[in-house]
Amino acid sequence: MPPAFVHRITKYDPADRDEHGTYQGAEEAVSDNGPVEAAYLEAISAFAEAAGIDHLEIREPSITGHVHLGAQPAVQGHGLSGLFPADLAGYHDGAEVSLALALELVRVMLREQGAWCRLEAEDGFAVHVGWDQYVYVSSDQPCTDAVLRTRKLGLFAERLPASPYAAEPEVTEAADEAFWASVHTALVARQGLLLEETHIVNATRWHRLTTENLNAVRAGLGPRALLTVWPDLQPDVGAVLTALPSEGHIEFVWEAKEGTIRNVTVDETHYQELAALVADARAARALSLYTDERSPLLRAVLPDTDGVLRARW
Repeated sequence: MPPAFVHRITKYDPADRDEHGTYQGAEEAVSDNGPVEAAYLEAISAFAEAAGIDHLEIREPSITGHVHLGAQPAVQGHGLSGLFPADLAGYHDGAEVSLALALELVRVMLREQGAWCRLEAEDGFAVHVGWDQYVYVSSDQPCTDAVLRTRKLGLFAERLPASPYAAEPEVTEAADEAFWASVHTALVARQGLLLEETHIVNATRWHRLTTENLNAVRAGLGPRALLTVWPDLQPDVGAVLTALPSEGHIEFVWEAKEGTIRNVTVDETHYQELAALVADARAARALSLYTDERSPLLRAVLPDTDGVLRARW
């Protein structure tokens, strides 16, 4: 069950909303990077203290993709520079972080710098940052003192029945031993496969699988990664380019001359540039971005080391 007490924390006075709940006041829908932002963080800290929370889990982490919808431009490093290593180790689903680091992640999200995640403590506490400086704090405690503290900080804490950013998990198979047996069987039959590893949304890693490297690739996968298995890259890159659809977006995956696997999202207006980009490619494959046209061979999510599937991709 989700936490029973949900508060929407904003700088927007409810008196300035119209009959539909839309804010009509003068406050801008971006962070001031100053005292108001600091008030948000202090308010969240007050709710966490009231709930006895000093650590939170990162859930469903993401970084900037090829489309950034924020009102503010994304920054290099997605706002995570200085918080995590350059390879983003430690920024993954289920990673436990201190309250102090969690508040810094909230700051990044308020500034719309590129990274986004849910911050939760099992079923008892959650912080979700939405668009336009809306923050939703859920708790299994009423947090009356935190509500009062929020008001003293000049912000507004309004009760809601639920957070609009509460997770809606998909039903996905666990990448257990049966899954890996199926991968091995497909490898033997096809002599090669393409593995899409999503451990952070928009930070997908690609692997060409063989029976020889399967165990090594498996050992290096990120925690709770979503794994999607596709047919292998095709050696005739020219044929792949020729067969591209006349319109619409596709994800083009290729093996570069030096052996790295790369990908790019393009539409028909960029096919000429794409051909130049992959001129030295060893192999390639085009994947549709439309759900009803995507048909992977296998799809599963890595369980935790205890065998329990907790990821909600």
